Formats: sequence, C-alpha cells, structure tokens
Amino acid sequence: MLIWFTTSPQGLDLARVALWPALIGFVLAAAAGAIALPLLRRLKVRQNVYEDAPASHQVKSGTPTMGGIVFAVAVLPLALDLQVPMLGEFLILVLGCAAIGAIDDLLGIFRGKNAGLKARTKLLLTAVIALLFLTRLDSSYAEFPRQTLLAVGTWHLTVPYLWWLLLGMLAVTGTIHAVNLTDGLDGLAAGSMIPPLAAFAALGFAHVLPQPTMVALLGLGACAAFLIYNRHPAKMFMGDTGSLALGALLAGVAIAEGEMLLLLLVGGIFAAEALSVIVQVSYFKATRGKRIFRMSPLHHHFELGGMNELEVTTRFWGISAVLSALGWWIAK
Repeated sequence: MLIWFTTSPQGLDLARVALWPALIGFVLAAAAGAIALPLLRRLKVRQNVYEDAPASHQVKSGTPTMGGIVFAVAVLPLALDLQVPMLGEFLILVLGCAAIGAIDDLLGIFRGKNAGLKARTKLLLTAVIALLFLTRLDSSYAEFPRQTLLAVGTWHLTVPYLWWLLLGMLAVTGTIHAVNLTDGLDGLAAGSMIPPLAAFAALGFAHVLPQPTMVALLGLGACAAFLIYNRHPAKMFMGDTGSLALGALLAGVAIAEGEMLLLLLVGGIFAAEALSVIVQVSYFKATRGKRIFRMSPLHHHFELGGMNELEVTTRFWGISAVLSALGWWIAK
C-alpha cells in the first residue's frame, strides 16, 4: 500500500488516497497507546507538574507520561519503503527527536521534578538531527523543492543552499520548541497539530509530493488516536517524547514541500505560544518584574483569565483550523 501511495498520486481522489496512511497512523498509535498506558502506569512513569503552573494543574501530577512513543510507532511503516527517497530521512528526524525527548522525560522522572535536559542541550541535539535530515534529503529527487522557502502557485522564494540549511535548522528547532511549549493542556498540542498536518497533506497532494504527504497523513492519524488517551481529562501525556517528535514531523513536512515559511501561518498557534514566552521573559527583564500576560505560555494567560481548560483547548483548535485553511488557500 505504501509503495502504491508513493509512486504517483496523480489523478487519484485526495480523500481516497488520504484514507489509508491516516488510518494506518491512527490504528498503530491507538494500539500503541493501549499497550503503553498500563505499562507506563506499572513502571510508574509519571508526570511531575511544573512548580509554577496554575494551581488547577496540580491534580495532573502522577499522570503517566512519555505517551508520545505512539508517534514514533506511527511512522515505523516508513521503514517498509526505504528505497523511496525521503522516507529514511523522515525516520531519522522523527525517531531521533523522539529519542531526545525520551531522555529528557526519563531524567525528569528520575529526578522527581520537571527538570530533564538543559534547554541548550536539547537545542544542540535537535539541531544536529535537523542538520542530518536536511543534508540527507535526496537532491536527485526531481520533485523535491530544494532551497525553496515558500511556494505560492508558480511563484517560488528560493535562497542559497547555506541559507536554506541554516533556516531549515531554525525551522526544525523552533517548531520543536513551540510545540513543546504548547503541550500544557489536555489535548491542546495533539488537537492543534491536526489542521496543519491536514493543510500540508493537501498541499503535498496538489503539488505531487507524495512522500511528505504520506508522512503528514501518518502523523495526522496518530494525533487523532492520541486524543483517545489525551483528551480532557487526560489519561496519558505525550511528554517531550511526543512534543519533540511532532514538532520535528511538522517542520520536516513543511521543508520537504518547500513551504518552510508557511509554518509561521499554518502553525500559528505554536508560533503564538512561543512568542508569548519570548515577549513575557523579555518584558519581565526589561521592566524588572512587570508582566504583559498573566502567565506564559499563552494558554495559561487565558486559563487565569477565567476560561476553563476545555474552553481554551477547543478555541485554540478552532484558531489552528482557520489559520491552516488560510495557509492552504494562499499556497495551493
């Protein structure tokens, strides 16, 4: 099935073609979650809630974490088609970042507090994985929009290879960090990830880029399945294992489709979450203690403003869907 999908989607109906990779991603992630949840409970792999989180989050302490392993499982079918360009590179990217996230989660669990790898260590390690992904993308694959930052119709914004490489590393590490910050409410990160992946899958299909399209669909199905366990009230958290894997997958798909800059719009929820932290910390330091937001990342600001967790999550999902639809409409 995967070989059939990656050969040529031309002339096929998108809904019919999209069904199988999305369904495979859903089934694999749902099955992996069903196995992982009792196992994580038995091994006492539990979340330690961040000390400065809103008081309402303290009840989440002890919830099984590292559930993001389901996203690694969902992309394993790519290994069946390693002769197809790009698929091996996506495996390296997603599994590599998931492994870094798993190390971070385990260190936090062993230390008994929300403190795993240092931020600069995670940044360096994910940057190395991103560099490996970028340099290994198959330049002989004619349909790969090499050195393209944005494609809108027949118009393409391209840059020299070195700039593309540096910006690609920034896109991967930045998206990973942004998704990690967004993963603070039940279902927020996974649900907000579905519309961007759907938008990039549709663009990949329209531009005849089957490999990143298939990866996006596997991720989409996996996110939908993860919500079985992560919707409010969450039975399991993805941890950095999941947020790093998802951020890497989203950025990798955008880069492989030549739509790196579109991440800022289609992934606007993640960009806003990261920006809220940057603005809050910068303003706090500049004013010696004053704040713009009640708390950052942005979802906590709305929580402390009176919205309950479910209201914040569903509104962010809706905004993500609107931004993703707008991004698809611009670039289609």
